[in-house]
Amino acid sequence: MRRSTFLAGMASLLAQPMAAPLAFADSWPSRPIKLVIPAAAGTGSDLIARLQAERLSAALKQPVIVDNRPGASGIIATRAVTTAHPDGYTLLYSNASATVMYAAMKPDLGIDFTKDVIPVGLTAYGGVFLLVHPAFPAKNLRELISVVKASPGKYNYGSWAIGSNGHLTMEWLKKKTGMKIEHVPYKSMPSLLTELASGVIPIAWTDPISSVPFIQTGKVRAIAVNGELRTPQLPQLQTMGEQGYAFPLMGWQGIFAPAGTPDAIVKRLNVEIAKIQTLPELKAQYLKMNTVAPPPTTPEQFRAMISRDLVEWRKIAQDANISLD
Repeated sequence: MRRSTFLAGMASLLAQPMAAPLAFADSWPSRPIKLVIPAAAGTGSDLIARLQAERLSAALKQPVIVDNRPGASGIIATRAVTTAHPDGYTLLYSNASATVMYAAMKPDLGIDFTKDVIPVGLTAYGGVFLLVHPAFPAKNLRELISVVKASPGKYNYGSWAIGSNGHLTMEWLKKKTGMKIEHVPYKSMPSLLTELASGVIPIAWTDPISSVPFIQTGKVRAIAVNGELRTPQLPQLQTMGEQGYAFPLMGWQGIFAPAGTPDAIVKRLNVEIAKIQTLPELKAQYLKMNTVAPPPTTPEQFRAMISRDLVEWRKIAQDANISLD
């Protein structure tokens, strides 16, 4: 009897830590959720993050507040989430540039995107734009390469951060073509577009959302889009591959939770994100923003994509001798 009583007591004790998270998950969310984003207000990532936050707020019956923390190639925002309590009230809205691309260039980053965060759901994907100032003497990718090669070291190009999609793509292109052109990282997309339009910098890689008004008004000229997809609002803009320089990797955006977040919360978030991705009005807004809503993904599918992309971007960085160490 004593042994039975002891085992029963131990079973009850061991069950308590498991019951608490489940009960907590059942009551989640009971207060506002913070969605941290490594981008400035008004950027493409910010606009999509706010669309997602608005719909998550409606689905979860709690405010989802976007917290913009640009800088340090996304590490400021990422660390704010990886060091947060994993209770579902601090989430990360990030992109490929601030995760797998930056990690590919800096192996000692100190953040493992396959372990330190939980990929919850994919929200957007597509390529980024190569743009020039209207006075720059090139109208397509081959012409741009010829102009830059004819004057080694004369031109600079900008991107929104060290290790960004645009930075890594251009360094790959430099390796392929022999161009000599220096990278100028900016802290935000608005400042990059403003300086490109004013001629401070002649060439830049930008996101396909916030740059559209500048292209449509003639303040900048679009040269190419990386990845394998043309964009909805600029279907005439050819991909790099269509211009002779195939670059199949694309950017993406998604929502992450800190490692240790209860599975029930991750699953609830994933289900709500999946519902949001299929909303006709969201798809229509995405098209207006010059991007595409990807099909719903499970956390496991999102994690597999991240692991695969990390390998591919690391290979590109190594082949081009790019490192931030």
